[in-house]
Amino acid sequence: MAERDSPTIPAPPAPARPRAIPRGRMALLFTVMLVTAAGNTAMQSVMPSIGTALQVNDVWISLAYSWSALLWVVCAPIWAARSDRRGRKAMMALGLTGFSISMTLCGLALWLGLGGVLPAFWALIAFAAARSLYGGFGSAAPPAVQAYVAARTPRSERTEALSMIASSFGLGTVIGPALAPLMVLPLVGLTGPFICFALIGVIALLALRLRLPNDTPQFQAKGTPYDAPYASTSTAHYEEEGEDEETVEPHKLRWMEPRLRPWVTVGLLGGHAQAMVLGITGFLVLDRLGLRADPTQGTGPVGLVLMCGAIATLLAQWGLIPRLRLGPRAATLWGVAIAGFGVVMLGVAQQIHSIALAFAIASLGFGLFRPGTTSGTSLAVTRAEQGQASGITASVAGASYIYAPALGVWLYNHSDWLGFGLIFALCAGVFAYGWPSLQRDSELTRSRG
Repeated sequence: MAERDSPTIPAPPAPARPRAIPRGRMALLFTVMLVTAAGNTAMQSVMPSIGTALQVNDVWISLAYSWSALLWVVCAPIWAARSDRRGRKAMMALGLTGFSISMTLCGLALWLGLGGVLPAFWALIAFAAARSLYGGFGSAAPPAVQAYVAARTPRSERTEALSMIASSFGLGTVIGPALAPLMVLPLVGLTGPFICFALIGVIALLALRLRLPNDTPQFQAKGTPYDAPYASTSTAHYEEEGEDEETVEPHKLRWMEPRLRPWVTVGLLGGHAQAMVLGITGFLVLDRLGLRADPTQGTGPVGLVLMCGAIATLLAQWGLIPRLRLGPRAATLWGVAIAGFGVVMLGVAQQIHSIALAFAIASLGFGLFRPGTTSGTSLAVTRAEQGQASGITASVAGASYIYAPALGVWLYNHSDWLGFGLIFALCAGVFAYGWPSLQRDSELTRSRG
């Protein structure tokens, strides 16, 4: 009787679970990444032709990106940490602002060089200085977008969600090369894509400011780095059902921290291979199609090859990863193996069709590889560390472009097989190291978030 008469203690309410990111907000995040990707690949489509027109050695064109890439490595973690305090929207806006200003000044510097106002050397120096604005400030946007999505997505769905965001880069790399030849306009010539995408960046910035709610944290969060912007109160914190979120002492994540070391290592090796392929391809098209004498005619074929690679990347990220439900380890290892095969094909391709096919196969592989390492890094740490993890991911990606494109082009100019041999060796190194070192996908989804 005593047990029957004793009052029933109500069970504590289950913690609220975050809902999926609304489609409208996801579209804005997608747009932020797409615009910068399209602008950058449009620039890559015309830079080999601009370098040829300026009579500048190919290596110097590749080195012009190095300072920007170094700044990206240094600044991306800083902006990622700042986004934990200031909010993701503020950092996305800063990144788009840096992108738009950088594209404007880059276009102006090259226009003055092509017009004979500046000597080629000083035009390239001015271009590198203007490009550094993108490395310094444009690096604020990708970590903020990644952290926004990662912290609002269940662990079991994170690879697919981050793959969708990564695919915005893939779609941008389709749009950029496709539009670049159409943007070579009478008054601005080969610098037209710079000016056009600077204007598009401003439009995207206005849309972000008007449509994405503010998410500035009002206090030091415990357990989660920030509140969901759709929460009913400013103090609600969410924990997903079935997710064992460990309590960890706040500390600064390092690249070589044991949880991250395998993912950072394969990200660096594979990222260098991808950067070398991208650095070489534009010049390879001009050489093997005999277009060095008329650089303005090279924008179309180069854009076509890059577009084929971008479509293959989309196939990987929109089709293969969600359809096959590939986890981080599987996507990374399968991706780098496919990429290595594509690199070998690219080394022997001589015609536009075979070059486009080989580059597409390599891009398909890297399209699997990059989301694999990104989601692996995200799943290796706790939810409270997502901002720092996204900064490390962006920094690792930027590190690949400090010297790898220039080194690849320099080796390619000496011997095709030196360049492509090193790229294949890097892909093989990722597979050999990653097979025993990367945590299995089943273990990742059960571990802490």
